[in-house]
Amino acid sequence: MNIPTMIFLRGYLKLTVRGEHVEAFINALAEAGTPVWDVRPTGTHSAEFKLLLNDFKGLRPLLKRTGCRSRILERHGLPFRALRLLKRKVFVVGVVMFFAILMALSSMVWNVSVEGNETIASEDILEVAKQEGVYPYQWIFRLKSLDKLSTNLTTRLPGTSWVGVERNGTSIRIQVVEASVPKKPELLSPRHLVSTSDAVITYIYAEKGVPKVQINSRVKKGDILISGILGDTENAKSVVAKGEVKGLVWHEYEIEVPLVKKRKIYTGEASKKSYFVLGNRAVQLWGYGDVPFEKHETLTIYDPLTWRSRALPIGWMTEKVMEVSESSQTVTEEEAKKEGLEGAYRDILAKYGSETRLVSQKILHDKKENGKVYMKVLFEVEETIAKELPIVYNQGE
Repeated sequence: MNIPTMIFLRGYLKLTVRGEHVEAFINALAEAGTPVWDVRPTGTHSAEFKLLLNDFKGLRPLLKRTGCRSRILERHGLPFRALRLLKRKVFVVGVVMFFAILMALSSMVWNVSVEGNETIASEDILEVAKQEGVYPYQWIFRLKSLDKLSTNLTTRLPGTSWVGVERNGTSIRIQVVEASVPKKPELLSPRHLVSTSDAVITYIYAEKGVPKVQINSRVKKGDILISGILGDTENAKSVVAKGEVKGLVWHEYEIEVPLVKKRKIYTGEASKKSYFVLGNRAVQLWGYGDVPFEKHETLTIYDPLTWRSRALPIGWMTEKVMEVSESSQTVTEEEAKKEGLEGAYRDILAKYGSETRLVSQKILHDKKENGKVYMKVLFEVEETIAKELPIVYNQGE
């Protein structure tokens, strides 16, 4: 016979029937329209078959009429699984509590973010939002309407032209459009431009103020290059001196460069160790045994579990142990000197600006000792030497 539909949801039994009139019993089932399937004789006076759970009660009259006896061998389907779960009360309570907690967690605000603010601190916006009832762990059903929240936040946050509030699941996003406020000019006190080091002037341009030096003038550190005082003693006026001054400056470097370069090379061979992390504790799961490499480096990657963009104190940690090898390269004395000079010049550029220009360099002393080249070098460079110095007036002037 054909197998009925949805037998798992409806539930079904596997039975064995014994008696002298088993065939009459099977025929009686067919006449009564009771669906059975997988009918299989197991002996001269016995057989096995399957039928739906709802049809089991209707077997008693047929068994009595044919003089047969039945026994349940197997139970299948959703009704029996549900019954087994109900008998495990602790498990059922746990499942119910799990879904209850899940529903409760999904009914709370877990994250509040702020976007679009530039001059207004995010902390101030979050504090005002908290006063309006928008903060982490707040019940979603207790929130005001988004339009009302937007209006209240716009009113209470000075310097904003519009504040929008958007909810996506358990996250609240506050979008801020700040009001355009014209920038006030920066108030600067009168000041000079003075030299940053001893130098010989090569270029001077005074945009505002009085130049006090000329090209080829020798100056010392702290000398006034462009004065911020205009006029004579009786009719003096103080301004903010502006301009650009360049000069020749000398820098002395002591350089040492090894003749043998050691480099680290990754061979591509690696092994992994995996850990389960709970709080500050980690339990190793895979990758036991000693490290198979003589020289190696370890890269640690931690991947925490997240819930609504929040990292939980549980996750996976992977340690990648990579094999490394070292190679040595010997350079000549001239190559070492060249490398040392280039490195010193790069340092000058980093300290004194990319516009610094190398004029000359002179090796004052060099020697080769203990596998290294030692040099004392004097660099002559052209660099910007002006810096601001506020004008301080004596008390009583």
